[in-house]
Amino acid sequence: MRWPTAAVKGRDAARVAPAMANVPSVRGGLPTEARYALRSMKPSAEHLPARPAEAHALSVARDLPGDRIVCTTNGRGQAAHSLAIERPAASVAAWFLDLHPRDSAVASWSTTPVNLAAECVADMPSGPYDLAVVPIAKDGEAELSRDVLQAALVNLAIGGHLVAAIDNLRDTWLHGQLADSGETVRVRHAEGAGPRAKQGTVAYIVQKTREPAKIRDFSCEVVFRDRGNLLTAFTRPGVFAHRRIDPGARHLLNAVDVAAETRVLDIGCGSGCVALGIAARDPSVHVHALDSSARAVDCTRRGIAHNALTNVTVALEAQGRVPEPGSWDLALANPPYYSDFRLAELFVESARLALAPGGTLLVVTKQPSWYLEHLPRMWNDVAREEVKTYHIIEAVRPG
Repeated sequence: MRWPTAAVKGRDAARVAPAMANVPSVRGGLPTEARYALRSMKPSAEHLPARPAEAHALSVARDLPGDRIVCTTNGRGQAAHSLAIERPAASVAAWFLDLHPRDSAVASWSTTPVNLAAECVADMPSGPYDLAVVPIAKDGEAELSRDVLQAALVNLAIGGHLVAAIDNLRDTWLHGQLADSGETVRVRHAEGAGPRAKQGTVAYIVQKTREPAKIRDFSCEVVFRDRGNLLTAFTRPGVFAHRRIDPGARHLLNAVDVAAETRVLDIGCGSGCVALGIAARDPSVHVHALDSSARAVDCTRRGIAHNALTNVTVALEAQGRVPEPGSWDLALANPPYYSDFRLAELFVESARLALAPGGTLLVVTKQPSWYLEHLPRMWNDVAREEVKTYHIIEAVRPG
């Protein structure tokens, strides 16, 4: 079967076309230079120096003992890679929450030491560890930073050390978070950082002397209603969107009617609200959700189990690969706005390769210009509908 003509609730092709008369529709092939290329989203093999906070944390960690080591990164795993080379008898885990930075880190390492494991998983690989190295970005997500710091302390062995560093010379926030653990916090300023310096990093050392008295659960249940179904989604720090259903996801759900036996892709599923909502409408519909975030996949799986849905699958996937490409009827996407539309390009091209001829792509966005400019090059019947501050973009894969 094919996606029905009324792909978007309350609309059909005849009603959409006049509103989009100024958007050209291109059928058939394109010159090579006009074709989509996912070069920007392939793992980069470029070797880069560690960012300041990670470099500072690494310099401090080098003076501490430990043969069981775990490192996070705000770059390409430089701290983990360096410690693995310098301590060949050690076991080093580089923990990533997303496949994109994990793959780029591995690609950038000239060699991967046999004692280094780059793991993209929802939770810190289980310890115990002697040494944990955690660089923090001052403009990062605060709740995610708290979650990671807690995980490091929980997984440290008694007597083990946590080294945390931040790119804020005047930091008080990270120091306060570490002090709240009840452990002694030692400060290590960057070499050459004078009292008049305005920029720089600061690092801290915490030695674990006891197990944490309290472990906080940072996950959240989000209850929402879709077409009469009361559903529960799960969110965690680092997952889009934590502690709420994103308005764009809500608009996407409201815009879609699915026919029986429709095969639906949710590209970049986040917490899985869209996938759960569509799947709950009709057990004959099959939904496949994918995301490069290990935590997003974990949350979506929890939602599938909690809502007792048997017609949803989910995969950890960074390059948009799907089972049985070229056979799907509908692709739904709510791409992020950062990365200068490189992720949007990845989402769109993934949908093009996955959909059957005549299949429909629906994208929700606040920034429609890029889609209206680029989609007509390789898609038919490109249309837009404005919903409050959002735009629903519809496009049909050529036959």
